[in-house]
Amino acid sequence: MKLQTLACAIALATGGLFFSHTINQAMAETNATNVSQSIRPTQEQALVTRQLATLIDRQHYLNMRLDANTSNRILEMYIDSLDPEHTLFLASEVENYKKKYGPTLGAALKAGDLSAPYEIHAQYRARLKQFYEFELAELKKTQNLHQPNEFIDTDREKAAFFTSQDELQNYWRKMLVSQLINLTIAKQEDQAKQKALKDDPTLANGQDLASSEDLTPVQTLTKRYTRQLERIGRTKSDDVLERILNAMTLTYDPHSNYFPPVDAMELNRQTTLQLEGIGVSIRPERGNEDYTKIETIVDGGPASKTGQIKSGDRIIGVAQDGDKMVDVIGWPSSEIVGLIRGKRGTKVSIKLLAAGASMNQARVVTITRDVIQEEDAGVRSRTVDVTRNGVKHKFGVLEIPSFYLNYRARRAGTEYRSVAEDTNNALKSLASQKVEGIIIDLRNNPGGSLEEVAKMIGQVIKEGPVVQIRDGNGNVSVFEDTDGGAQTYAGPLAVLVNLASASASEIYSAALQDYDRAIVLGSTTTGKGTAQVQLDSLAYGQATLTQRKFYRVTGGSTQNKGVVPDIKLVDIYDEEFGERKAKNALKWDTIPTAPFKREGSIQPYVTQLGEKSKVRVAADPQFQYLETRKAIAQQAKDQKKASLDIDQRKAELHALEAKTLAAENKRRAETGLKPYSNWESYQASLDALAESRAKMKANQRPALAEEETFVTEAANVLMDMGSLKSK
Repeated sequence: MKLQTLACAIALATGGLFFSHTINQAMAETNATNVSQSIRPTQEQALVTRQLATLIDRQHYLNMRLDANTSNRILEMYIDSLDPEHTLFLASEVENYKKKYGPTLGAALKAGDLSAPYEIHAQYRARLKQFYEFELAELKKTQNLHQPNEFIDTDREKAAFFTSQDELQNYWRKMLVSQLINLTIAKQEDQAKQKALKDDPTLANGQDLASSEDLTPVQTLTKRYTRQLERIGRTKSDDVLERILNAMTLTYDPHSNYFPPVDAMELNRQTTLQLEGIGVSIRPERGNEDYTKIETIVDGGPASKTGQIKSGDRIIGVAQDGDKMVDVIGWPSSEIVGLIRGKRGTKVSIKLLAAGASMNQARVVTITRDVIQEEDAGVRSRTVDVTRNGVKHKFGVLEIPSFYLNYRARRAGTEYRSVAEDTNNALKSLASQKVEGIIIDLRNNPGGSLEEVAKMIGQVIKEGPVVQIRDGNGNVSVFEDTDGGAQTYAGPLAVLVNLASASASEIYSAALQDYDRAIVLGSTTTGKGTAQVQLDSLAYGQATLTQRKFYRVTGGSTQNKGVVPDIKLVDIYDEEFGERKAKNALKWDTIPTAPFKREGSIQPYVTQLGEKSKVRVAADPQFQYLETRKAIAQQAKDQKKASLDIDQRKAELHALEAKTLAAENKRRAETGLKPYSNWESYQASLDALAESRAKMKANQRPALAEEETFVTEAANVLMDMGSLKSK
């Protein structure tokens, strides 16, 4: 995790806690031995290690042997995953790990021998324990928050490991001062925000925006470090296994991954829109991070059927069927989710505390887990009206969050849901409403089923190839539109993409661009042009393994380079997000073109369409706002050091806040809304908006103005294209 200044003037602060702690070498070695004895790999974990190491050695797209060279790289990846900011291990210790384990780690993994990574992880946990104990001891001393000539590095990802314990301890002290500065400023801003709410209750918009616990910065950090210290004791063997197996797979490429059983369930949920659980959504309670509360309940789900669970209930304990109740106060939501989810038909007991109730009023509810169908997570369609020259024009919008397919249900011959079928029905519905064009919104779509995307391309083209795929041996296969020339929708199309559009999203937008069937708008996509096989029959957990690479029908890969839109709009994401910045990403290349016939005539008009779009975008308050916010975020990101003087830090923060507030108020003034009088009022309103939206189901949340402006611009571009073609 990077220590970095936070963008957009939300906070100018050094970031989270660092897993970086060496104080006394002898004590560390003693603690490491004790910790090592408490966590050992099981036979199943050793077996899955052997299975996955063999598979990646023989079946990965790169055909890269798991030899001594690869083995050294895996060890480096593993150490970096534990200590990403190089503030945990000393340089001499890292060098010793490399000499002792580097050349042989790969062979050990192929043999199912996990002793080396488990030993290193034990040392990591021991050092982590020492760090929190060190910081807790330092918190008992008075800290100087006024050090105008002192700074802390905020990006140590590529920095050298420290060479001495004195260097480490000096950095930890700087971290502590920086954290206290952050918390002091945050507390002052929260107090100002609470005053703004008291002076003007309408800012809360009916939401409960209770302040955080009334703790001093020292008390807050003491509580936080103590909780993190307790978490070390909850480390499971799965945590170690996941780290080392992902270090191995990520040495080959960013999309070969291992998922232990709990995470495998999440992977299946994303690809099938189903999960096996109780049917609730949870999140940390506002104002008290010790508690996790139930936010929403799925209608007809197991929790709903009990009639004993209500929104707002705090989860204070979880017990598996027949096991003791585990106290989860202070646990992060992700760990609580891991306890609650499980196989269909098994039981879980949850200890609940109603809002405002005392501990002796807690109740226990036992629930049988079942498959939950996420109805609001699939394809969504709607219409939008755009007025031009006094005339109202209707367009369809098709939001596709992922290319899902419940392949297991299909294989079993049971009823299942697929994105291609949902999209086909939505296209028919929109066409029946006489829309002038349809906008396919693939923003933030991570991809999914190759089979489904091929079907979906066939719904809007007549015939031909849709994507080419090459395996690690150089063999190329071509996916064709196989619906016999059927075409569900033949009208005007636009596709919205951004840097978070990946994989199947890129295949879809690239094909429609190459066929001249749709105009693509937005920002350059992720660049994930690889296909993974899902390994769901491993001895323990699941994995994905990259075995193929995607190519457009024109021959260029979507890998790394992504899909470049015809009309570029502001990119709201940091460039670090994309494939082009990922470690070990596969390279871009080309293969021969697949014979195909273009079906549209868009490219001759792209230059004119782009010029018209630029004029509108330059005058659009929402796009202006996004451009300004992006510039502010970049300014914050460019700062590689943070002052350890609270006055200087405040001045920098207030400067960013002033710019952000000015951008927001300019937008509000130009859209007929009342400007905010100060930063505190603005933040209170943002909190109220986030709180109200969190209580809505995903398909019921109205689009934010800055999101909807992309849709409006796409509709305007389609109108421009219609006008140009009619001349």
